Amino acid sequence: MSSVLGTYARKPVSFKEGKGTYLFAENGDKYLDFVQGIAVNVLGHCHEHLVKTIQEQSKKLWHISNAFVIPEQEKLAKRLTNNTFADFVCFQNSGTEATEASIKIARKYFHKIGKPEKNRIITFEGSFHGRTLAALFAANNPKHIEGFGPKVDGFDQVPFADHEAIKKAINKNTAAIMIETIMGEGGIKMVPDFCLKGLREICDEHEILLILDEVQSAYRTGDFFAFEKSGITPDIVPIAKGIGGGFPLGACLVTKKVSVGMTAGTHGSTFGGNPLAMAAGNAVLDIIFEKDFLKNVKEKGNYFDDGLNKIKTKYPKIIGEIRGIGLIKGLKMLVDNVEFIKKLMNHKMLTVKAEENVIRLFPPLIVENKELDEAINKIEKVCKEMS
Repeated sequence: MSSVLGTYARKPVSFKEGKGTYLFAENGDKYLDFVQGIAVNVLGHCHEHLVKTIQEQSKKLWHISNAFVIPEQEKLAKRLTNNTFADFVCFQNSGTEATEASIKIARKYFHKIGKPEKNRIITFEGSFHGRTLAALFAANNPKHIEGFGPKVDGFDQVPFADHEAIKKAINKNTAAIMIETIMGEGGIKMVPDFCLKGLREICDEHEILLILDEVQSAYRTGDFFAFEKSGITPDIVPIAKGIGGGFPLGACLVTKKVSVGMTAGTHGSTFGGNPLAMAAGNAVLDIIFEKDFLKNVKEKGNYFDDGLNKIKTKYPKIIGEIRGIGLIKGLKMLVDNVEFIKKLMNHKMLTVKAEENVIRLFPPLIVENKELDEAINKIEKVCKEMS
């Protein structure tokens, strides 16, 4: 009997090694991994540059308190602010922590400018912002919050991207609107560019903040952030997952305007921004910033789309919709997604479910077309089996 607390319904397989797009089980079986730690390993398993960087940093310094200047942290923060909308970054250890920091920053901003009554945040049905108490009740998924009462107040939920409902929900206590640019757990549902522009306009009209949760989508769309094509500027963006390439790392990016309330002592993280995590984050950016890397992500995403759409056309009673952009994909299934995932695993391909009967596909950003072809072939085989 395992001594690990049973908070996960674990599949009866364990892995001894990973390389690139593949995992190798204890029994020697080779799996095509399109889970990648749930959108975490953007450079695949054990990327040579990431491994080398972590090894080198581990010989010098692992951890030091944030009471001191950490050069690796300064470097990563500067690279992020130089290439995004943000002026400042605070580092965390996960997406949930980054989301919690976003909530705190939004509330503290209004407190600082003399409007402490503005402390409520509008969120959306079907969203997911993490597993801590505030994050759970921000998303308010009945399955996730059951048994964890009393309710953490401060959130007003509306239907997904319903602008009229948003306008009705805004009142004198509203501080911000928080939405995932691409809903991950909710079923790879993209917020269209015109909706993002509309959200920015609503926030500007009512002098409230816009928080765009890019924990799952950062780097994966072929742009640095998924919201960039819309041309808008958010106020706060929490990121995590892929930014550490598999090493625990989260961050909250903010504008100078919104940062004014966050002075010494207002927020902290014992492990956030440690030298080893910062080395990992910088190593990932070394690859992301290589010439044409993100352009290639877009091209690979289009190639994958073409293959998936051919299967959808061939099996219209199995796959109802192809969702996503770049290398963050969702298959909206017309058959049971859990059963389909099991059959894919029998064919040595790993995927993960989402709401709305969706299967999520997260190939690493270094995936090759031949590996995408392998995935397409396995998906087609299961479609045939379930027809």
